[in-house]
Amino acid sequence: MKARDFVTVNGRSYRRAACPLVVVCVDGCESDYISQAVAAGDAPFFARMIAEGAAFKADCVIPSFTNPNNMSIVTGVPPSVHGICGNYFYDRDADAEVMMNDPMYLRCGTILAAFADAGAKVAAITAKDKLCRLLGKDLKGVCFSAEKADESALEIAGRPRPSVYSADLSEFVFAAGVGLMSKLRPDLLYLSTTDYVQHKAAPGTPAANAFYRMIDAYLARLHALGAVIALTADHGMNGKFGPDGRPNVIYLQDLLDEWLGAGAARVILPITDPYVVHHGSLGSFATAYLPSGRDAVPVIERFARLPGIELVVSGAEGCRRFELPPERMGDVIIVADKHVVLGTSRARHDLSGLDAPLRSHGGLSEQTVPLLFNRRTAGIPGRDRLRNFDIFDLALNHLEPA
Repeated sequence: MKARDFVTVNGRSYRRAACPLVVVCVDGCESDYISQAVAAGDAPFFARMIAEGAAFKADCVIPSFTNPNNMSIVTGVPPSVHGICGNYFYDRDADAEVMMNDPMYLRCGTILAAFADAGAKVAAITAKDKLCRLLGKDLKGVCFSAEKADESALEIAGRPRPSVYSADLSEFVFAAGVGLMSKLRPDLLYLSTTDYVQHKAAPGTPAANAFYRMIDAYLARLHALGAVIALTADHGMNGKFGPDGRPNVIYLQDLLDEWLGAGAARVILPITDPYVVHHGSLGSFATAYLPSGRDAVPVIERFARLPGIELVVSGAEGCRRFELPPERMGDVIIVADKHVVLGTSRARHDLSGLDAPLRSHGGLSEQTVPLLFNRRTAGIPGRDRLRNFDIFDLALNHLEPA
C-alpha cells in the first residue's frame, strides 16, 4: 500500500476510508446503558453491532470529562500531547481561571483537519458549543453545534433548535448527522452528544432506555446509508449521593482554607463549564495549587486520610500517571471515590438546579467506556489495553471490509 493511501497525524497513520466513516462519542455512556437497553429490547441495532460487529471496553482519559476525551479521540493522543486537560483550568501566566475551549489551547492538529487537508469531505457536529471551536480548529469542512445551529443546520437536521438542557440536544446531533450523510455523504463524520440524560437517569431506567432507543434508530439509519460506524464515550457516569438523596461532597477549598489559611491555596475543578444546572460543577477530579514553597506532602497525607478520597498524589506524579500537561495542573491532584464528588467551597456551589439525585463523573470509576463497531475487526495486534482515542485507528486500519 502506498504512502498516499494513509494520512499521518500526531505520529499515527490512518488508512483513507473506502466508504463513509461515522465516529460517535456518546457523552456519559458507560457500557451498562447499552446492555440494559439491549436487554429491554429497546436497542436492536446495538444488539446487532455487538453480535455481528466488534465490541470492546476501553479506558478513557483521566480526568474523565468531556473536552479532554473528545480532543483525545479526534487527535489520537492523550492530553500530554494535545494539551486539553479539562473544561476549565488556571492559567498561571495570565493569573486567571479560564475555560479551556479556545483553540489556542490545543497544541496539535486533529485527525479531522488532516483528512480534510488530504482531500476528504469531513464534518463534525456537537451538542454543546463549548466543544465546537476545538473540534473545528483548522478544519476545512462542516462544523456546527446543536446549541447554536443556524438556519442551514436546522434545515439539515429537519428539526427546530433544541433546549441545551434536554435529550433533544443529542437527538439533533444524530438527525443532522443522518441529514448530512444523506445529502453531502462526507467521508468522515464526527458526532458528539451531551450527557444531560445520563446525569439524571441510571442505566435501565425508562428515561435512559428511551434515550438509547433514539440513538439506536439513528445508528440503524446511518448503517443503512452504507456507513462504517464506530462508537465510544468520553466517560461513564455514577450516582454521587447518599441514602438521603443529597450529594456526597468533599469541599476541598474549605479544607485548605482551614489548614493553610483563607485564600492561601486555590482549588480548580476541571468539570466547570457554562452548563452547571445538571451537575453543579461537582465532579470526582480536582487539582489544588499551593502557596509558593509549600511542601505538598503534608497536604497530600491529610487528603489521603479523608473518607471518600480514592487517590491523592503530587501534580507531577498525577501528570505522569494520567498523561496530563504538568503546566496546566496544580501541585496536588485529588480523585474521589465512585460515589463522591469534589467541590471548592460550600458557599460557591449552587445546587438549586439539581432536580434529581446527583450523577456525575471525573474519576477512575468513570474510566471504562464502550468501543463498538458495526463491522468485525481483522485483528488488533499487540494491544493489551484499548483507549477510547484508539477508535479512528481501529475503524480505519483494523476492520474487515464489507
